[in-house]
Amino acid sequence: MSDLRFVHMGFGADAVDYQEAWDEQRRVHAARFADEISDTVLLLEHPPVYTAGRRTEPSERPLDGTPVIDVDRGGKITWHGPGQLVGYPVQKLPRPVDVIAHVRRLEEALIRACAEYGVETTRIEGRSGVWVLGDPVERRLGGLSLDFDPRIADEEFDPRMNGPEYAPSNAGQRREDRKIAAIGIRVAKGVTMHGFALNVNPDNRWFDRIIPCGIRDAGVASLAAELGRDITIEEVVPVVERHLREVMADAVLAPRVIEKPAAV
Repeated sequence: MSDLRFVHMGFGADAVDYQEAWDEQRRVHAARFADEISDTVLLLEHPPVYTAGRRTEPSERPLDGTPVIDVDRGGKITWHGPGQLVGYPVQKLPRPVDVIAHVRRLEEALIRACAEYGVETTRIEGRSGVWVLGDPVERRLGGLSLDFDPRIADEEFDPRMNGPEYAPSNAGQRREDRKIAAIGIRVAKGVTMHGFALNVNPDNRWFDRIIPCGIRDAGVASLAAELGRDITIEEVVPVVERHLREVMADAVLAPRVIEKPAAV
């Protein structure tokens, strides 16, 4: 078992400014690369902030010019803020580096943490993060069918300009697929940066000002909304820590075995 330490940077009234956390990530990253410290997970809340990964399109940003911090992680635009548990694992990976395997481990830890609260989550092929699956189309509230849902035929459909029935924060009411935890990472010199954001009890209407993660036909979820009760960051932190430790500290960090098709 590898040594994995957790650092609580600040929650609630002590929420950590994004730039401060980013600077600390880089400091910890350099120390981990130099083997001065063990693998480290920074846990915190941020004040409200939008951040954009390298693949973010201009059309996915806030329409009203709200400031967005451009960062060096993968993925697209998202929001961080109160009620959301953010984790930045700084972990040294073996070479050849397998970025996808690292993402899968983070997803697995969060899937287990959600399950502990009775919230069933999963992965969706081609979409990183942790998801609550929606109902089949014919059983969804609101009754939008694939034949009439404009998002299916129009790749440029913008839910922000088509009423609250399409808002990402209302995906649970529509019983659609909805993301409960976003993941975006960077690996530099074999050491990971950035990480995950688990929606515990945030005001998900913040997501309605952007195209979250560039996905126009799904929405966002939170533990509180799925459970129908209040739940706090303080309650969730030790559960997430335990599952991260189980998945990350005990993981065999060798790259995945990718089977090659047999020669004909």
